[in-house]
Amino acid sequence: MFKQVVLAAALTALSGCTTVTDWFADDDEIKIRRIPAIVNQVTPKVIWNYSIGDGVDEYFSRLQPAYADNTIYAAERHGKVVALEPDSGDVKWQRNFAIFRNESFFDGIANIWRSGTSAKISAMAAGYDKVFVGSENGKLLALDGQTGETVWEASVAGEILAPPAMDEGILVVNTGAGVLFGFDAQTGEQLWRSETDVPPLSLRGISAPAASNGGTLIGTPTGKLQVNILTTGIPAWETAITAPSGATELERIIDVDSSPVLYGSTVYIVSYDGTLAALELRSGRILWKREYGSYRDLAVTSERIYVVDTRSNVFALDRRNGIEIWSQGGLRQRHLTAPVVMGEHVVVGDRWGLLHWLNTEDGTLAARYDLGGDDEDEAIYAAPIKVDDMIVTITRDGDIAALTAQ
Repeated sequence: MFKQVVLAAALTALSGCTTVTDWFADDDEIKIRRIPAIVNQVTPKVIWNYSIGDGVDEYFSRLQPAYADNTIYAAERHGKVVALEPDSGDVKWQRNFAIFRNESFFDGIANIWRSGTSAKISAMAAGYDKVFVGSENGKLLALDGQTGETVWEASVAGEILAPPAMDEGILVVNTGAGVLFGFDAQTGEQLWRSETDVPPLSLRGISAPAASNGGTLIGTPTGKLQVNILTTGIPAWETAITAPSGATELERIIDVDSSPVLYGSTVYIVSYDGTLAALELRSGRILWKREYGSYRDLAVTSERIYVVDTRSNVFALDRRNGIEIWSQGGLRQRHLTAPVVMGEHVVVGDRWGLLHWLNTEDGTLAARYDLGGDDEDEAIYAAPIKVDDMIVTITRDGDIAALTAQ
């Protein structure tokens, strides 16, 4: 607590526990936090919860759980990885990849009271009976999905800040150094690498690749959508979604940090500086553009696209032409996660640990559930994932919860 007070006094804007931040928060922040009450139209219910270490703490991270083969996989930044039963949250297996460099007997005893050096886990994905774990150190691990045993490991140049993608037995990994890698998902053999330009200044974060139909799709820090041939990594085409403008490097940031979404033969992508576009998969031809800016992933259904913009406004657009159907500004500035569609609702989390259910029909707020107790350590920083009829979410300090809403 003393550390929080000193930092808050020094910076006059840091977030901590409710008592401390209320002393230093400006009026706008207090208004945002004190969100008006609503009457729930559906009733959210926690089915189970599980705490995994310290989560991602105060670090930037997009680390979120993954789901495959009837198992939920989750990790904390420091090094713990777990496999959970989706119905109960019971642990199937767990590993700890925190780094212990001491070898003597007495050093081993000392390790009981300390947790080792952080493995800096930053991304994970699951498939092919494996869970793939990436780190800020450029470490890539493939673990057996049923036992947690290490199947293979590799190193790449650059931070792995986004979940890998996989298709046709190939694992595609994007890095902060602007290098895209293709690995044999079974053996870990590096099959190819492809480099892209990185501007002098870009957002902290990268686009998660998408892999399908013999290609891998990726957004670049230079505002482009790039498609590479999946088996060789050779670029097939790239299309500029947006172009830099402004006098300073800060004003010229145009990163495409969201993951491309492929629906049928159309790719949907959004840039940070304000361009949402639909492109033809085969040629890269732009079908339409609209002015929405985001660094969060899109949610796409047969009829609609759901966007959370840089100010946490939520929009629903017609998937065919990008025409806006509705907007919801009541959650503005709450640092919303990317949206996930659950039946008749769109679900987002926020920086104060609240989950919000919005009606897909008109965007009205249908329900709210408080996982954080007004504590920013309990912020929901990564998009929830869909597991059957539940959503599974994780807070900044590592609390995992599975919920339904009926």
